[in-house]
This record gives sequence, structure tokens and C-alpha cells, in this order.
Amino acid sequence: MMNGLQFSTTQRTVGIRQQAKISEDKLDEIKEAFSLFDTNKDGFIDYFELKVAMRALGFDLKKDEVLRVLNQHGTADGQKISIDGFVKVMSGMVAARDPVDEFKKAFKLIDESGSGIITAPSLRRIARELGETIAEDEIQSMIDEFDLDNDGGINESEFIKIMMAGN
Repeated sequence: MMNGLQFSTTQRTVGIRQQAKISEDKLDEIKEAFSLFDTNKDGFIDYFELKVAMRALGFDLKKDEVLRVLNQHGTADGQKISIDGFVKVMSGMVAARDPVDEFKKAFKLIDESGSGIITAPSLRRIARELGETIAEDEIQSMIDEFDLDNDGGINESEFIKIMMAGN
């Protein structure tokens, strides 16, 4: 019986990934967000938990939009959503994201000065915030390699090209 349940869950997960075309890492991130906000561990989250979980995944929906998600994918009374419903909804939303828009947002986070280029100090700061230790010459090598117009930094279009090459 347990193997049948496990197989069913695996089939459902594979089906969701194929339907929404998201990575296993993104699927895990969605499940983790649900788990974090399912504080009583009953397999459901309510409106407020759903709104915060969606925001944690980068989607800041208005009240009526969150209520629509609950009504369409939640329990019969529209008060809660299960992990399966949440994964289905969020997988679709994640898959529908425009990667270029996401890269532009990431660029702006790294270029906190708003100068329009990512410089060695910005990369150093990001590495430090992520707990990474990168030698100064490695940071400069990254800048030199991807600075196609030789202006001393990586501009938004260069950054997008780098990121698109990795996809």
C-alpha cells in the first residue's frame, strides 16, 4: 500500500513537471514554500499563508487574485489549498515567467548603485552576502570575460546574454 501511495505521488510530481516545464529545483522550492507556511502540518494553507507563500516565491498577488486561486484550486469551501493544488498553481506561474524579466530584476539587485553596470565591488558584495569567498583576481577575470564592450563592467544586456547561455 505504501509503495502504491509513493508511486502515485511520484507520478503526480512527474506529471506536474512535464505539464509546467519547470526544473526539479523549482519544484522543490515550491514544495518548501508550502511546507514553511503549513504551520500546523495538516497539508493545507489558508488565504493569508497562501498570500505570503506566493510572495516568498516572487508573486505578489492582490487579494482578489489570491481568492480566485483559492476558489479555483482550493477546498470545496474555498478556504484552503492543499499542497497538490499549490504545486499545480505555482508550477504554472513559475513556468509562465519571462526569464528575461527575471534576469532584469536580478541585475537590478546586483547593481544596487543603479549605475547600469555590475562592477568588481558589486560582485564582491554579492559573493560576501552569499557566504562565498572569491579571490580578487577571479572576480576581475569574470568582469573581463563578460564585459563585451570593455567599459569596465557588465551591463544589463551582457548580463542577460550570460544568463541566457546558462539556460
